[in-house]
Amino acid sequence: MLNLPIYLDNNATTPMDPRVLEAMLPYFIENFGNAASRNHAFGWKAEEAVDYAREQIASLINADSKEIIITSGATESNNLALKGVFEMYAEKGNHFITVETEHKAILDTCKHLEKLGAEVTYLQAAEDGLITVEQVAAAIKPNTVLVTVMYANNEIGVIQPIKEITALCKSKGILFHTDATQAVGKIKVDVIADGIDMMSFSGHKMYGPKGVGVLYVRRKNPRVKVTAQMDGGGHERGMRSGTLNVPSIVGLGKACELCRLEMDVDTARISKMRDRLEQELLVIEESYINGNTEHRLPHVSNMSFKYVEGEGLIMGVKNIAVSSGSACTSASLEPSYVLKALGLDDELAHSSLRFGLSRFTTDEEIDYAINHVKEAVNKLREMSPLWEMFKEGIDLKTIQWAEH
Repeated sequence: MLNLPIYLDNNATTPMDPRVLEAMLPYFIENFGNAASRNHAFGWKAEEAVDYAREQIASLINADSKEIIITSGATESNNLALKGVFEMYAEKGNHFITVETEHKAILDTCKHLEKLGAEVTYLQAAEDGLITVEQVAAAIKPNTVLVTVMYANNEIGVIQPIKEITALCKSKGILFHTDATQAVGKIKVDVIADGIDMMSFSGHKMYGPKGVGVLYVRRKNPRVKVTAQMDGGGHERGMRSGTLNVPSIVGLGKACELCRLEMDVDTARISKMRDRLEQELLVIEESYINGNTEHRLPHVSNMSFKYVEGEGLIMGVKNIAVSSGSACTSASLEPSYVLKALGLDDELAHSSLRFGLSRFTTDEEIDYAINHVKEAVNKLREMSPLWEMFKEGIDLKTIQWAEH
């Protein structure tokens, strides 16, 4: 039985796995202690649960549990990493390198740091969304302290050449941070093999609770330090004070464990469904996949449908929860800055849909989505004079539109 609307916006957030909720429940009412209360059994029990969760989190990314700093989510982790490095390594330099297509949590933090005297180079991604290690190398200066490049893009799913970039950074003694929110739990991310110094990710993108995340901070080769952005009782190795959110941390631990155990099976099934969705939708004339299709996440597809008005498209597929090519961070109708950075014009960026599949997505839902999108696109084109002109072979770029 198909329940409408269907949810295909799993890059925005995922539903919580029932097994995660089950693990969390005892820590709300029975085991409610403060993990920092060292004098009695309630505190010990909470601390024990947090320590176990840290191990579950660490084993998903091949880290040491002592390298896991708990935060309120990836946005806070990104802020802590960038601002913390800017302050801690001020004597070494003030130059950061990042990419134009990063998440706003990185871009806006960089803008903030620029006001405080940081110098930031924003690399331009190619039309397929990728950057090269040569671009990073060319941007490095004597005062470069940090390179931050997202592991996989939230809008188009492309996976950056992280290993090559970290090898370069290591050879120059530069720290490397990655926002891996979309990647962790979906593909194998190994901080040792990948040579990552700091990494941010979040619980709610991997079937865990909202409001909890991680900043992985490497402890040796090199030992990385960041200045705390929140002061208090010196929790989290002095990097992030505040009473720990025990139920959510337990949930994040369980979510990480499930991803570690089930990722391969999930990926095989989800990528097959995603490919089927794309093949069926590419049958529609003038439809395109945005971003590199070889180096990308298994569950994401971003597609544009030419000669379709963006707002109409979102209204037309109202029974499917998907994300549109308008900026996801606001109610504005600005076209997505990520798609613009790839060179798409405003119209094409507006007429794009991002599909994000999950371990709960069914074949039946994909069938429905295929038919629903086909129907919406065809209907909108029937009403579009631009489509009519295109079909008549008129080159729309040559038309002079009258001012009104």
